[in-house]
Amino acid sequence: MEAVRQEPVPKVPDDRPVVRRVDLGTARLMPDLDRSRAWLLTMDDTPQSYVDLDDPRHLEFEYVQRLAHVADLCADSGAPVTAFHLGGGALTLPRYLAATRPGSRQRVAELDAGLIALVRDALPWDAAADLAVEAADARAWIASAPPASADLVVTDVFGGAGGHTVPAALTSVEFLRLAAGTLREDGVYVANIADGAPLDFARGQVATAASVFPELALVAEASVLRGRRYGNLVLLASHRPLPIDDLTRRTAGDPFPARVVSGERLTAFASGAHAVTDAHAVPSPPPPAGAFAV
Repeated sequence: MEAVRQEPVPKVPDDRPVVRRVDLGTARLMPDLDRSRAWLLTMDDTPQSYVDLDDPRHLEFEYVQRLAHVADLCADSGAPVTAFHLGGGALTLPRYLAATRPGSRQRVAELDAGLIALVRDALPWDAAADLAVEAADARAWIASAPPASADLVVTDVFGGAGGHTVPAALTSVEFLRLAAGTLREDGVYVANIADGAPLDFARGQVATAASVFPELALVAEASVLRGRRYGNLVLLASHRPLPIDDLTRRTAGDPFPARVVSGERLTAFASGAHAVTDAHAVPSPPPPAGAFAV
């Protein structure tokens, strides 16, 4: 499909909420009264993205901060990279990468063409950035991506009713092999997943990634890792050693500190879990009622 690129003359909304029916639900853009030209995107009343048009380095969501730490550490500081994003939303992380790693080549697969159009019109991205967005199914897109061409692959896709669950097609060994095939030898794969007690889905995702990649880490708040509440977990994997110490320091210094689990501790975390194949893949469990209320 043809890539959707930035219009030459952006149309920026005023400070009123924007509501638009898109392909997969109702999208709302709500202004942040504390930050000029900053917007929260919700899909069917579930927070989906936060974008500050004046400061793309400002990351409001904790899990996005953790994804950004991985992006910061995937290559030498400031060096341009090639990044593939599965799931686009309002393009928070692609905007961050464009600001922190000028000259990066980025490609985004977002299933909802209507959402792409809304973001393009209302929250325009930097026309100078090498950033292209396609209306495409994430798994089909990664299957057709050039082999060994990416430094970073980011999976941040939620579907189902209200956009609450990771689709089953993006949870299997077969999918991860496709993603791994697009990475350069020292590339990094990172995924945003969500789970709650007893964390069977997260454990299965660790076991699945371990069947494809030799190096793994899991990042989440302690309360989520202990199964005390439902929340986001960031899973990263590579064929080369990961920057565990640097990642640990960064996540510990976040406003909501997180833990980095790797090595023997991660093996113990996933003990008893089996790699997921297409034949047995299921979506991630939905959150409890009210978990993502605005």
